[in-house]
Amino acid sequence: MGRGFGFIVVIIAVAIGGYVYTRQVQSITGSGATAETMIDVTGVKNDLNAIAQAERRYWAINGKYASLNELRANGDIHIPSRPSYSYEAQATETRFKIIAVYTGTDPKAPRRITVDESMAITMD
Repeated sequence: MGRGFGFIVVIIAVAIGGYVYTRQVQSITGSGATAETMIDVTGVKNDLNAIAQAERRYWAINGKYASLNELRANGDIHIPSRPSYSYEAQATETRFKIIAVYTGTDPKAPRRITVDESMAITMD
């Protein structure tokens, strides 16, 4: 009887753990996008962070922000090619905004991911 009760307790604990795990996974991929899209979004966020850091370094040296082409020409950044996203920059002497635009087929993927001089990443 003791082993039977222990087995039932283990089964209940595994069921509760499985339920908690699935709820956490749903909160991570809350947008309902595919796993491949979520991986791309994570990569794009990392790219945007790297570009924003390069913009800050450029501003510290030159006193203004640069276009993506200027950053590439100076060797400050290397932007990997992502088939579902393209990058563009809006830069002035005092402000910048880097925008990643989604062109893929997943309807639940964020269409625009942006970062500005505050280093805040936003998704639309």
